[in-house]
Formats: sequence, C-alpha cells, structure tokens
Amino acid sequence: MDFLKELNDKQREAADQIEGPALIIAGAGSGKTKTITSRIANMIARGIPPQQILAVTFTNKAANEMKERIHKLLSRIPTSNLQTLTSAPFVGTFHSFCVRFLREEYNSNFVVYDTDDQLSLIKEAMKELEIDDKQFKPSSIQAAISAAKNAMLNAEEFKKRSEGYWQETIAKIFKKYEEALLSCNSLDFDDLLSKTVQILESKPEILKKWQERYKYITVDEYQDTNFAQYKIVNLLAQKYRNLCVVGDDQQSIYAFRGADFRNILNFEKDYPEAKIILLEENYRSTKNILDAANKVISKNTIKKDKKLWTQNEDGAMINAILAQSERQEGNFVASEIKRIAKQEKIKFSQCAVMYRTNAQSRAVEESLIKNQIPYQLIGGLKFYERKEIKDILAYLRIIFNPKDQVSIQRVLNVPTRGMGKYEKIYGQIVSRIILNEELPTHNLKDKKISALKDFAELIKNIKSDFSEGNLSDLLGGIINKINYAKYIENDYVDAENRMENIQELFSVASVYDSLPLDGAIKNFLENSALSSDTDGIDQNSEKTHLMTVHSSKGLEFDAVFIVGLEEGIFPHSRSSLNPAELEEERRLCYVALTRAKKHLYLIFAQKRRLFGSILANSPSRFLFDIPQELVSFRQLEDDNDGLIQIDY
Repeated sequence: MDFLKELNDKQREAADQIEGPALIIAGAGSGKTKTITSRIANMIARGIPPQQILAVTFTNKAANEMKERIHKLLSRIPTSNLQTLTSAPFVGTFHSFCVRFLREEYNSNFVVYDTDDQLSLIKEAMKELEIDDKQFKPSSIQAAISAAKNAMLNAEEFKKRSEGYWQETIAKIFKKYEEALLSCNSLDFDDLLSKTVQILESKPEILKKWQERYKYITVDEYQDTNFAQYKIVNLLAQKYRNLCVVGDDQQSIYAFRGADFRNILNFEKDYPEAKIILLEENYRSTKNILDAANKVISKNTIKKDKKLWTQNEDGAMINAILAQSERQEGNFVASEIKRIAKQEKIKFSQCAVMYRTNAQSRAVEESLIKNQIPYQLIGGLKFYERKEIKDILAYLRIIFNPKDQVSIQRVLNVPTRGMGKYEKIYGQIVSRIILNEELPTHNLKDKKISALKDFAELIKNIKSDFSEGNLSDLLGGIINKINYAKYIENDYVDAENRMENIQELFSVASVYDSLPLDGAIKNFLENSALSSDTDGIDQNSEKTHLMTVHSSKGLEFDAVFIVGLEEGIFPHSRSSLNPAELEEERRLCYVALTRAKKHLYLIFAQKRRLFGSILANSPSRFLFDIPQELVSFRQLEDDNDGLIQIDY
C-alpha cells in the first residue's frame, strides 16, 4: 500500500502489526492518528472484513477525524485490491459503542441523561428523603455516585461498603436515584459503561457473540481508560487477543474522572506476548519546546522510559513572563497575540490561552474584548446545554420515551400553561396517558387532570401528525404546535439569538433526515447527549481559543500562552501533599507545553485576584525544571493602568 510509504520506520512497523496484542507508546506530536488510521486501512486492504474492526477513542472530534482519514486512505487503494466494502469499521467513543451495545442487548428505547438531568433526579431524591441540599451538595453526591459506578459498584454494593454518616447518606440517595432512572427508562453516562460490563460478564452467550463480531480491537488514548472501560476492552479481546492499544502514560491527565494510567503500564503483564512499539519522533514542536517538555516530565518517577526528539529547528526561545497582576497578565497576552498576528502572520485561530481552572479566564477575556480580538471559550455553555435547545430536545425525548420524567418536568409548563409548582405525580400521570395506561392513585382536582391530559394529547398529536415526515419536520412541528417562537419573543430580551440557536439545531437535525423517523430521533438524541466540550472546537475559525489544559488534549497551535503558572494554581494546591497528584499535575503541564508548535509563553503573576481573594504565590516549580538556556525571561513594568505598550 502506497500510504505505508509515507510513514516513518516505527509508524510503519506499528501499521504492519495486525495479529496479536500490540502496545504503541505514542509521544506527543508523533503522528499517532496517522499511524492508527493507516493501520486500520492496512487491515482492510489485507482482507480483514471492516465489520470485524472496532476502534474506540474518547472524543467525537477524534473519532470523526479517524473516520475521515480512514475513508481517504481506502479511496487510494485500487478496488481490485479490496473486498467489496458493504460496511465500515466501527469508529467511535466508548460511550457511543456502549449505546449501540445496550440498544441491542438491554433496551432499545432508553434515553441518556446528561449531568443536568442527573442532578435533577438527585435533587428530587434528596427532597423525598428530606436531606438538606446545603449540607449535601447535589454535585458532590453526583460525583460520588459516578465514582462508585466507575468502580463497578451498584447502590446495594455501595451501601454494604459505606462507612460513616456521609457515605450512608449517599447510599440512601444512590438507591432512590437508581429507582428514578429505572422508572424514567433512562441511563446516565456511567451506566452506559457499567451495564455493558455487567452484561458481558454475566451472559457468556452475549460475550461470545460480540467477541465474534469484533475480532480486531484498537483503543486510542489507552492511558485514559477507567476500570469499566478497561474491563470492556479486555472482555471483548480475551478470545482472539487482537488488541492494539495506543497511548502515552506521560499524557494521562484524567484521574479526576477515574482514568488509571496503570492500565497502559500494566499492558505487558496482561498480554506478555505483546509487541511494544515506541513512536518518539515529534513532528509538531521546535527543539526548544520539546527539550523543555522533556525536562519537566523527567521529574516524574512512574513512567515508561522514552524521549521525544525532533528534526525541527531549534526555534524561538521560550518566553517566561512575570506580570504584576492577573490584569497585566491578560493585557500582555492580548498585546502579544496582536503583535505576532501582525509581524509573523500567525492567525488568531492558531493562538491558544490555557489555564488550570476555568475561573482564570475572566481577566484574559476582558483583555481580548478590550483589544477587539475575537475568541472562543472552550468549556463554556455548550450548545446542547442552552435553555432553548434543551426545551426542544425535551419534547423530542418525551415523544421517544414517554417515561422520561425529567423532560416532562422541564417542559410541562413551557410555554406557560398555568400548571403551578411541579409535583412528581404530574409526570407519572402524563406518562400513563401517553402510553394509554391506567392512571396512578391521586387526589388531584379535575381541572389539573384536564390540563395534564391536554399536555399528553399534545405530545400524542405531534407524534401522530408528523409520523410520516423526517426529523426536521418533527422539530418544526414541535416548535409550531407549542408556539415556542412567541414564547421566546415575549419572555426573553435575547430572543433573536435564541431563535438563531434553534435554527442551528435544524442544521444539525437535517443530517438525519434521510433516516426513518424512529432511527433519526434515536441517533439524534444519542449524539446530542454524548457531545463534549471539544466537539465545537473549530481551528479554521478566526478566533483565539481559551481553554483549560484538560480541554487542550489532542490539539496543537502555533502559539500557546499558559497563564497562572504559580504554586497553588499550577500545580494545584491539593497536589502539594500528595505525590501521585503532583505527578498528575506534572503530566498536565507536559500536555500544555507540547500543544505548542512555534511559540510558547509561560506567564506568572506576583499577585492575582482569584476565588474572591488576593493571592501572592511563588512561581510554579515547573518553571524551574526548564533549563535556563532555553528561556527568555521578562518582567513586565507597571504603567499604572496595566496596559503593555508595544510598538508594531
């Protein structure tokens, strides 16, 4: 295959390793995606049926890029060398794979609850149990339940292991929460993984079926797998052992959501016969940037030995900037972005500002606005989290799954129908009416029952009236039937923006219009529920990107500005007494440094206002890990109003 000639020796070795287990340690900027996609295309070109290939990763953005690259590579192979391609390999996220699995093996019409939906159920459970949500924060309860599910503990098992008042209280809420999910015919994100494991472990015939279906498995970013994901992969691979995992332990930065980088370190123990291939040539960064990153990560003790190298030029010195405040820090960033845009023709879209926590973005945003630099904030309010989008999707979810109590609660009085304060019995009655089931026992007045029946009939009529149309027709029908445009115009000053968002929803929905309506609704709701912060990143737009370092994974920019490099911020204060967490912080810094291609700015302040206090922390220890000969240090002078004056 001619595309294999475009790979370097190690990449080609990886792409040619088809049978048996393989561990590909791929350093930052080493052409990992190119190698993975070439390997999959090579497998298909050699005659392996595409439908036997499973490739999983962690973001929709990464999965879509892989699909596009595989398609392009296969188009370069003469058709005489290929079987007739009647299907494609499955390339997607862990969660999208699990949705497909559970639709087939568990329940075909469940809905996936996002974080907001989960919090609604948790708050309802706490209300029923008379637990104070000020003493027990719902978000903390949600995190505890999520951690339990990722450890493969159900509510009953969690209760048995609980110790002390805090855990015992969580156990009560956990049980109520699970009962609510079941009654709503819904699963949360963690259920998608844990239920898949439970079925594969408890039903040998199903496990065998899926092992036969996917004989060749590739896992991207293996260092970021949690326990449940690790179990899924290894259960599916245990028969044929054609498992290729790709990743870099030095870029494992998601311990807070259950990722365990020991999974990649222990791969050779799980598969003693595994072929180990190291991709160490970096194609992204200059030598100076790479040398700095290597020095920072070298201080970690638990890692696989490797050293990235590059044939790129030495490049510019790394800029270490001392600002007097977060305001001056932001102003410097804005001025420098304007300078390199004018003098070096670096586009705004090729500049990224990264920080340890979202709270740090404020000062930078203010400076960018003042300097009229367009920017995109990654990790802000996602498209599918906007009120108007969630409202319309709630109607769609009720049509798809009438037991969805969270969605009924959301829109029963949207637009206003004079329903008053929501009661749990309302949703139960609506569900029963839509499903033509006997109503539960209640003591509601006839007027209230009539209003609930009217809402249920509205849902049934919308579904009936547009059953022969496509998804866009159905969405249009929802909006018209409930007079949503009028509701927005009357109640919101930014009505025009909100209606523009709804028009964008039609753009997304139109992709599914060629599918039968039931399948279109199912796929559309799945994809909207499984969207992530990074899906909306568009590096072709003329906007500077602002993001946490965690959100920067897998991206690259000509110029990277890392702000807030101070002890207690980066590294985070909670890592000071925990060696394992400090190593995670160091890996996080390594990821940030290796996003930069040409220019790298490391900025710290003498004092900054953050979290309502004025902090005066010492410079980050990571700055001192970088050899002085690689760094150009500059202290900014105060000009009273914090503006940095630069002549172009």
